[in-house]
Amino acid sequence: MPKRSEEMLAELWTSLLLVWITCVPYTSMTPIIGQSKSLQIAGSTATSLGLVEGQRILSRAKRGWVWNQMFVLEEFSGPDPILVGRLHTDLDVGGKSIKYVLAGEGAGTIFAINEMTGDIHAMKRLDREEKAEYTLTAQVINAETDQPLEPPSEFIIKVQDINDNPPQFIEGPYRASVPEMSAVGTPVTRVTATDADDPVYGNSAKLVYSILDGQPYFSIDPNTATIKIALQAMDREMREEYLVVIQAKDMGGHMGGLSGTTTVTVTLTDINDNPPKFSKSLYEFVIPEDLVVGKPGGKVKANDRDIGENAKSTYSIIDGDDRNMFEITTDAQTQEGILRLKKPLDFETKRSYTLKVEAANVRFEPSSGGPFKDTATVKIAVEDSDEPPIFSKATYVLEVDENAPINTVIGTVTARDPDVTASLVRYFIDRHTDLERQFNINVDDGKITLAKPLDRETDMWHNITVTATEVRNHSQISRAIVAIRVQDINDNAPEFAAEYEAFVCENSKPGQVIQVLTAIDRDDPVQGHYFEYRLIPEMLNNPNFTIKNNGDNTVSVLAKHDNFRRQKQEMYLLPIIVTDNGNPPMSSTNTLIIRVCGCSKEGIVQSCNVEAYVLPIGLSMGALIAILACIILLLVIVVLFVTLRRHKNEPLIIKDDEDVRENIIRYDDEGGGEEDTEAFDIATLQNPDGINGYLPRKDIKPDLQFMPRQGQHSGPNGVDVDEFINVRLHEADNDPTAPPYDSIQIYGYEGRGSIAGSLSSLETASSDSDQNYDYLREWGPRFRRLGELYSVGESDRET
Repeated sequence: MPKRSEEMLAELWTSLLLVWITCVPYTSMTPIIGQSKSLQIAGSTATSLGLVEGQRILSRAKRGWVWNQMFVLEEFSGPDPILVGRLHTDLDVGGKSIKYVLAGEGAGTIFAINEMTGDIHAMKRLDREEKAEYTLTAQVINAETDQPLEPPSEFIIKVQDINDNPPQFIEGPYRASVPEMSAVGTPVTRVTATDADDPVYGNSAKLVYSILDGQPYFSIDPNTATIKIALQAMDREMREEYLVVIQAKDMGGHMGGLSGTTTVTVTLTDINDNPPKFSKSLYEFVIPEDLVVGKPGGKVKANDRDIGENAKSTYSIIDGDDRNMFEITTDAQTQEGILRLKKPLDFETKRSYTLKVEAANVRFEPSSGGPFKDTATVKIAVEDSDEPPIFSKATYVLEVDENAPINTVIGTVTARDPDVTASLVRYFIDRHTDLERQFNINVDDGKITLAKPLDRETDMWHNITVTATEVRNHSQISRAIVAIRVQDINDNAPEFAAEYEAFVCENSKPGQVIQVLTAIDRDDPVQGHYFEYRLIPEMLNNPNFTIKNNGDNTVSVLAKHDNFRRQKQEMYLLPIIVTDNGNPPMSSTNTLIIRVCGCSKEGIVQSCNVEAYVLPIGLSMGALIAILACIILLLVIVVLFVTLRRHKNEPLIIKDDEDVRENIIRYDDEGGGEEDTEAFDIATLQNPDGINGYLPRKDIKPDLQFMPRQGQHSGPNGVDVDEFINVRLHEADNDPTAPPYDSIQIYGYEGRGSIAGSLSSLETASSDSDQNYDYLREWGPRFRRLGELYSVGESDRET
């Protein structure tokens, strides 16, 4: 706004306020200028004596000033502070010195009072939306002494609202959805705007809604702000999304009101109102006849303008597949119909198929008149392929006798080329299934012959694989399984079912059953087994045993007398002939071993060996063997124990020539006192120079004679032992003739410079023993006692 316009507006506000303060009567004006004590609170018509209301007299209380609340307009921006109101007291008579004081919210900052006149001015621009009212306290005090003349009184200054805030859509922009084809008047969504102005004062916060953009598709209720469908048959497939601009205007929509806008994006959701439609009415496919069952042979597609679940379709064959050769499934990703084989095709049998395929929606809207369907024709041409030969049977079962001669024809397999060219076929045996090459096949006619003798008892069945290959195309191969069963012939004699060992008691009775025998036969006759048992001719008159057929393919062996003795004969052999009922009959001779045993009265076998009669009573041969084994075991344990003890006590002897380890030579010799002069060679310490400055090493055995090195001279006599040790250590480290040994040489040396001298008794025999030990008393209690002992020893020696 230009500067001149602002000044004019400020002057206008000031003029209006002054006119309002001057013209409004005290009974209705707010604020009310303070009057005399006889005046009543503003808003009444009281007299100086009171007001009669009915029968009740209303009296007034006297006070220094009375007023209601004051008002000030917000957003006033004149050049001078705006006058809010004036305070006045009856005490303010011309000559009296009084002062007005203002306190409370905004006092001194927002509101200022003239101390002399009581005028209150607003110093700043006020905003009702920030703070709607201010509570302040006024008081009259003595201007000279600052003493209060009246108690403080509280009043309120309210900020009057003006229309300075436009409506706002806090939650905008909005998004909403509604089903397509919805009826006119269908609610879509509702928007809400807010206005920060005072909703009580005037129409500053009264909002009216309208559509600025979005017609004629949508309408809005001006009061509730509900958006509705305004156009019939809105189709998602034609247009899916609409942008609607909504306006909210305050002041009840009248001119001069403020407004705010927002956008509402309305999306039409899909309903199933479109049927699936094939892209073409006729599909043609060429499928080779050798296509594997279950593999796709073609694809069809029905398009649907709907989306999501409404666009999903299922496919089916409704006509033309009498042989049930095909099936059609739906691809969940592409929504295509996949045509697959359920059975193998055969060009030579049928070369073409005509199918009728239908596509139907999975779901439909009850109000849309569905379900929706569409059909198309599918023509399939079968393409001829070079197929492998086909056997007359997938599996052949042949039979052959186990005694059949070589080259016997077992059976014949046949295969043909199904193609129009009808190529010749060659037959072969897959040798991986006939590793022993027991069979052969004629490559031209497929006759299978025997190559090696067969034994049913070894293998009853033989499974081989026969291949048929086209002569024209060797890659075309087919296979068939041939199961050959070996027929049984009676070529095995019966024999005992087990290795029987019979026992006969010495006290057995005549006719007592000794053993029941059973026979087996590896053959498998159709009529079953029947065995006949008999003794060999030489044993027909056996005086000891006989046999009895039980009629169930078993035979019992019977004793003829009770005079069996182990001392006389320990074991009997009984040959028995077993014959089967085959053609021709087969027989074998089996020998039964019968041992004579000693039995209890109840017939329980106790001992069957003749040695039992010569052994001590109560001990058998087995018991003696066990005892002997225990004794041998104990002897072996004793020998091992003695041997281990002997090895443990033997010292570990290592030859010096073979010892290449690191050695530590330790001497654990305590010595025998002063008389023992051989336990330790002290000559080295007494004469550090040694013999001609050279001392041989005693801890090793050098291979070469170690000679003193030239240019090395020992020190003079009396050299310190530590220097001697360092010299010898250096020589040992640099000796090229020393073997790779690490040695330790220990020298007992106390050092030089001790006040007490050496405490060793090694030189006692050669000393004069006239030393004075009185100085030991100065070293403390312990050495004092030692000095007294030595002093006593000296005195005793002198005595």
